[in-house]
Amino acid sequence: MSHYMYEFLGLMAVFSIMIVSPGADFAIVVRQSIVHGRRSAIMTSFGIGASLLFHISYTILGLGLLVSKSLFLFGMLKWAGAAYLFYLGIKALRAPGMEASGEAPGDIVDDTVEKNISDWRCFLMGFVTNALNPKPVLFFLSLFSALVSHETPALVQATYGLFMATALIAWFVAVSTFFTMQSVRDRFVAWGRWFNRVTGVVFIGLGIKLATQQAS
Repeated sequence: MSHYMYEFLGLMAVFSIMIVSPGADFAIVVRQSIVHGRRSAIMTSFGIGASLLFHISYTILGLGLLVSKSLFLFGMLKWAGAAYLFYLGIKALRAPGMEASGEAPGDIVDDTVEKNISDWRCFLMGFVTNALNPKPVLFFLSLFSALVSHETPALVQATYGLFMATALIAWFVAVSTFFTMQSVRDRFVAWGRWFNRVTGVVFIGLGIKLATQQAS
């Protein structure tokens, strides 16, 4: 039991550093918070957490090694992810400025998006953003290879993954809560069109970075 605890603590120590590092997941949660509000951002966070479980599951099954060693599969995943980030970036760049709604402080009007975006659509956005990124393939493959013994049962490894997904969701829920605080959110609204331009450039930049990533 102590052996598994050491493995778990090692995984969480490294993973905790990884989850606070800004990336596509962070960018999408921040944008959801500002444009659509807290509920949408939290549902997006759950989608990211579910995608993490997806990555961990195929890593445990050994499929992650297949993807990392296959230039064709890795390339397909990489370009699909880059294309999706480009799509998000262009969509953000084309969005008009945002204005605070007169109905309630901090509410935002954006004519390019649905006023009531569905929970499922938010969840799917988070899932797809994370799932189409090949970086987790390499990260979890190297992380589990370095810190988890091949003798550790799959069920125990799956438990590690569940705790990691829970930690990731908790982090992004905290991010969602912070960026939907009225004082914080209204500052971003004051940027108007510039917020959309900045987030659009960020998504496109992340897409370019992903497109140039090489399998190890």
